[in-house]
Amino acid sequence: MSMAFTDTNNTYLLEVDNLSKAFKGLRAVDGYNLKLRSGEILGIIGPNGAGKSTVFNLFTGYIRPTHGTVHFGGQDITNFSPNRIAELGISRTFQNIRLFSSMTVLDNVKSAQQLRDQDNLFSTLFSLPAFLSRERRLTQLALKNLALFDLADRVNILATSLPYGDQRRLEIVRALALQPKLLLLDEPTAGMSLNESMAVLQLIQSIHDVYKLTLIIVEHNMPVIMQLCERIQVLNYGQIIAEGTPEQVRKNPQVIESYLGKAEANAPA
Repeated sequence: MSMAFTDTNNTYLLEVDNLSKAFKGLRAVDGYNLKLRSGEILGIIGPNGAGKSTVFNLFTGYIRPTHGTVHFGGQDITNFSPNRIAELGISRTFQNIRLFSSMTVLDNVKSAQQLRDQDNLFSTLFSLPAFLSRERRLTQLALKNLALFDLADRVNILATSLPYGDQRRLEIVRALALQPKLLLLDEPTAGMSLNESMAVLQLIQSIHDVYKLTLIIVEHNMPVIMQLCERIQVLNYGQIIAEGTPEQVRKNPQVIESYLGKAEANAPA
């Protein structure tokens, strides 16, 4: 597990205050709070329907909260659009993979890069040198990131032709292409074998170290969460019922009974 990040300025990258979301009277998220410093790796766990993905949707503007606020980099982004939030530096993956099915592996990544590196329309239409130089630069950057995830030899095939685990990795690469300050990973090892999950764990640790990212990970795979995350929140019915280090969460009686199970809770991290 990586070393905990300390911020001597005592400032926060993400501050969430009393965030709530009700759907037809049902509170999917209820009074959620978070103060996240740059460089942290936060894990969010809980059963299906606990509100984990809803929290991500609120952070990224896909849904609007019923109550509460979200501040990112000191700016109130509570009612910003998903595009505006992505431009500010929050990127995410989804529980259900959302790749561009008609695009190649390479073009899936370049399409995200272009959102962060827009060019002059005139240069684009007439293929001016500035546009061609930009295309070469974006391609080289995409290939570099794909190589990190062992996908560089598959750049010209359709994204949906990849095996499931590779599609998961490609979605992370595409999220990284937006050059985020905060990366939200929603079930990054879903549907993977233990070996595949451990490989993704190592990749996530690498991108945290290499890109100096702040990460929030929603995950059911307890070994991944326990080894990777410095701090863990446990959600149930949209509320935080436990929060702390992996060791503190592992020993929490409510968590042991409801989520980890005694055998898994006693397993080594």
